[in-house]
Amino acid sequence: MKVVMLVEDDDETREALATILEEARYRVLRAANGAAAWSLLQDHGAACDIILLDLMMPVMNGWDFRRKQRESASFSSIPVLLMSAGGNIASSCVDLGTSDYIAKPVEVAELLNKIQRYCS
Repeated sequence: MKVVMLVEDDDETREALATILEEARYRVLRAANGAAAWSLLQDHGAACDIILLDLMMPVMNGWDFRRKQRESASFSSIPVLLMSAGGNIASSCVDLGTSDYIAKPVEVAELLNKIQRYCS
């Protein structure tokens, strides 16, 4: 079973996306911010196949998390899909060297399509 790390600060959004992913037969590691995600990654890093990363979060935002991830030899190869309602998400995707992005509100078919594409 493929493992998706879902990093999203909004509780309702995180739980709704986790339910969708679990129904599509993914195991979901949930984190409310980048700092929690970093701890999870250190605990489960080898088992994580893809990271679904919100950009705007308290404690540690998506940009800071991605910088740490890219600097880590152990975790830098895990593909990342950015999630944001911001208008400049495409340029953030390029700046942060992520695999792709998903605009919020998230469309389920697009989410599952992109996760399947990069989670092989």
